[in-house]
Amino acid sequence: MYWRTIFFTLLVCCITGPATETQAEPAQLRAGASAVDVSPRLFPFSLRSGKAMDQSAIHDPLHARAIVLNDGKTTVAIVVLDALGAPPEMLNEAKQIASNKTGIPVERILISSTHTHSAPPSNRTEGSPGDVAYRKVLINGLAQSISQAYEKQQVAALGMASHDLPEEVFNRRWFLKPGKMPANPFGKMDIVKMNPGTSAAVLDRPAGPVDPELMVLSIQNQKRKPLAMLANYALHYVGGIPKKHASADYFGEFARLMPARLRADQNFVAMMSNGASGDINNIPFLVNRPPREPFEQVRIVASKAADTAYFAYKKIENHERDISIDMLERKVDLKYRRPTAEDVAAARKVLALKDKNDIARLPNKAQSYARKVVQAQEREEDTLTVTLQAIRIGEYAIVGIPFETLVEIGLEIKDRSPFTRTMVIGLANGRHGYLPSPEQHRLGGYETWLGTNVVQKDASVILTNNLLEMLDELNTRK
Repeated sequence: MYWRTIFFTLLVCCITGPATETQAEPAQLRAGASAVDVSPRLFPFSLRSGKAMDQSAIHDPLHARAIVLNDGKTTVAIVVLDALGAPPEMLNEAKQIASNKTGIPVERILISSTHTHSAPPSNRTEGSPGDVAYRKVLINGLAQSISQAYEKQQVAALGMASHDLPEEVFNRRWFLKPGKMPANPFGKMDIVKMNPGTSAAVLDRPAGPVDPELMVLSIQNQKRKPLAMLANYALHYVGGIPKKHASADYFGEFARLMPARLRADQNFVAMMSNGASGDINNIPFLVNRPPREPFEQVRIVASKAADTAYFAYKKIENHERDISIDMLERKVDLKYRRPTAEDVAAARKVLALKDKNDIARLPNKAQSYARKVVQAQEREEDTLTVTLQAIRIGEYAIVGIPFETLVEIGLEIKDRSPFTRTMVIGLANGRHGYLPSPEQHRLGGYETWLGTNVVQKDASVILTNNLLEMLDELNTRK
């Protein structure tokens, strides 16, 4: 009887294995981060402020900064590139290279641009050798940042919080006092004007809100030490960079300062993404700010942003390890805006002018926007396909929009999202111009003109509804 009992026990153990092996291990987050220098290598190269002739033109380095998150089932990559903006076809090429190396599906890679105005063009196929070569630098740098972050994965914990920084964001669209509104490039009168100066004799009131929230996604390693941080702030850029110099603006300076704020080691990677800031800048209207030396205002804003990110970080009570990840991508077709026959006739009349005196009497930039009207009329395509992305990270969410999105759109998405916190990243997976709301279209102004805005006037409503549907789906799939 005794030996029969022993035999039966051994048989059961052989069939079922040890009890501990049958228990499923809880999902444990893994994360990696990397920063790759993507500063130009070949000279000269073009900048908005002129030709940069040699290495001394790199005021501060440009980077592609990547975070990879992996819950054991789903792996996503989030990348922030120091660039004015990048076209989808170039970003898709970089995504495909990274996907081939890491196995991360291209639809689970989000790449956004910071919108620094001091970076070279990202997609030149002609021009100086430096301009043409830079496209390859960016593609390889983006792919490398993702693959390096993937290779550096380790057990990690994650949290999200925010803290307000209201004194550095200002809505740049203003109602003016009676009689102060100039004609727009089309010879018509807008209701509001972008960047109308700081004179109290001219300015009435801003035409929209601001978003003071600086949000951080904080990642710690297994020893609960800072591993990476993704920040987000709805501020266009700062500027004040020395002319003919490349710079990552306040986005790069923030990344340089943040390790000191968190007492992090040399492996820590910080990045600042651009929020819904299409109508937000750093000009304190109605205030005459003292003059700054080149790059000084960048340092001031970056220092305040780093302090604010620190305060947000300290609000995170617990970085979670048992966290699940999900991601959706959706292609949306938007109609291109078409000028009326009257608009085209007026544009051709402007372009036909030859007399210098007649040209001088035109509104500012009239010829430039006349060309854009004609181009819009001659465009062969009827629709533009844009990419939207939504990521769920536990109780938090991130959405990516490929436009310079006006602030009220980002505020609405945050307000209506089913998640505890939602980060809205602009210029994600492309740059298709400005995205105003229908109400801002009614007011007119630079961000609404045909040429700066190229898609149908209710595009913001269509994209907002799509993103909220995606967030709802991610929320139900938890």
